[in-house]
Amino acid sequence: MDSRFGPDRRVTLDTPLALDGGAVLDRIDIAYETYGTLNPARDNAVLICHALTGDHHVASAHPRTGKPGWWSRMIGPGKPIDLDKQFVICSNVLGSCMGSSGPASIDPATGRPFAMRFPVLTIRDMVRAQGMLLDHLGIERLRAVVGGSMGGMQALSWGATLPDRVEAVVVIASTARHSAQNIAFHEVGRQAIMADPNWAGGEYYDGAAPSAGLSVARMAAHITYLSEAGLTAKFGRKLQARADGQAGSKTFGFDADFQVESYLRHQGLAFTDRFDANSYLYITRALDYFDLAEEHGGILANAFRATKARFCIVSYDTDWLYPTAESRSIVHALNAAGAPASFVELSSPFGHDAFLLESPDLDRVMRGFLEARA
Repeated sequence: MDSRFGPDRRVTLDTPLALDGGAVLDRIDIAYETYGTLNPARDNAVLICHALTGDHHVASAHPRTGKPGWWSRMIGPGKPIDLDKQFVICSNVLGSCMGSSGPASIDPATGRPFAMRFPVLTIRDMVRAQGMLLDHLGIERLRAVVGGSMGGMQALSWGATLPDRVEAVVVIASTARHSAQNIAFHEVGRQAIMADPNWAGGEYYDGAAPSAGLSVARMAAHITYLSEAGLTAKFGRKLQARADGQAGSKTFGFDADFQVESYLRHQGLAFTDRFDANSYLYITRALDYFDLAEEHGGILANAFRATKARFCIVSYDTDWLYPTAESRSIVHALNAAGAPASFVELSSPFGHDAFLLESPDLDRVMRGFLEARA
């Protein structure tokens, strides 16, 4: 088997990467995984792009948590992304903390973590790095790029930035630009991290991490991934059971009286075990800077004029982070550019995170689109 392919791979690429912010990374590390078999024509590769706090362990157990890959239900033999037919690649984005270059990486000039000296990134920078990874793997053109949330932004950027290298694009629960509301939620999270005394200007790698601030940032963001209907159905105003197993009661204090409070605290604390606070700052900033129209003269359709790819845009009716209106704007721009596009709004009570959960409707959409060929 080719040593470049398989689980939990790492590669150092010495080709300089010029970033949108003006800096240059002389070399980059990329962590990635591959699944399935690349065919002799090398034309059955599908790139999966992960969301903000995701990673390249898309269909294999996470090495820190032991949990199944974040999209294991979607990828495998006979599944919607069928490993009997397709070769799947998923890489950790630049700026993250799961093996790709980011603020926790060692700066060769100092022998210490870059911390806040790491250059600020954009989604387009992440996509260019993925293109460099494909060069390393000897893959000139992708059968498809697929992503949800921030992964959908990367997928869109593939169609605009490397249009000759992708045949089909699937964008799920995403947007072509971050709104003021999205930026506002991210700023709350960043300020929570930077207000934590342990953040120390980002220079915390030799001491205690700013876990309290990162936990609060995760709690605030997690609310945006859910829906009011979903939270009400799951928690309502139910109180936490007492330690002795008796029915919950109000403490008239500030502990987690309500089940939803306990749930958010658990989500925040669990997140600090697997993610780096500085990476959270960098990736949320890349999301906030994302504006595909701005990159192409202020007209979104211009982003797609050079592409020959087919597009599939999927939204969810309870997603208030990236609502259906955002997806419709993408479809209108694709139509204006003459790019083949299909669109569907799916129904789910689970809000933005619905694409990560069991969804027979999404499975049918994915399977049908990927099996069709232009």
